[in-house]
Amino acid sequence: MEQTKEKIDLACRTAEEFTKLYYQTIDQRRHLMSRLYLDSGLLSWNGNGVTGNETIQKFVIELPPSEHTVQTLDAQPILDNVVNGQLTFMIQASGIVKYQQNSAKNFQQNFIITAQGDKWKIVSDCFRLQE
Repeated sequence: MEQTKEKIDLACRTAEEFTKLYYQTIDQRRHLMSRLYLDSGLLSWNGNGVTGNETIQKFVIELPPSEHTVQTLDAQPILDNVVNGQLTFMIQASGIVKYQQNSAKNFQQNFIITAQGDKWKIVSDCFRLQE
C-alpha cells in the first residue's frame, strides 16, 4: 500500500513538472517539441492524427502562436502489469488557450508519458478544444 501511495505522489509531482515544461515549450519554443515525444509518439489534435516526434513537431509549428493556462491537473500511475513494469503515467490537464487574435477557449488534454532514462517522453497525446 505504501508503494502505491509513493507512486501516486510521484505521478502528481511529475505531472506538475512535465506540464509546466510542455506548455512552456509549445507556447515559446516549438522548435524543441520533438524532444518531448517518443520517436513513435502519437498526437491527436482536435481529431487530426499525427505519428512520430518529428512529424508532430512540424504539425505543432504550423499552429498559430498560443498561450496556455492550466486550470486543472490530474495524474495516475498506470498499473505495472499493463505496461510490463515500465514507469508510465496518465496525465489529464485542462484550462484555457488563446491563439493569436482569437478569443480564449477551454481545452482538455490527456497524455500518456513514460520514463526513458532520466527523461519523460510522451507516448500518446490527445488535445481537444471545447467549443
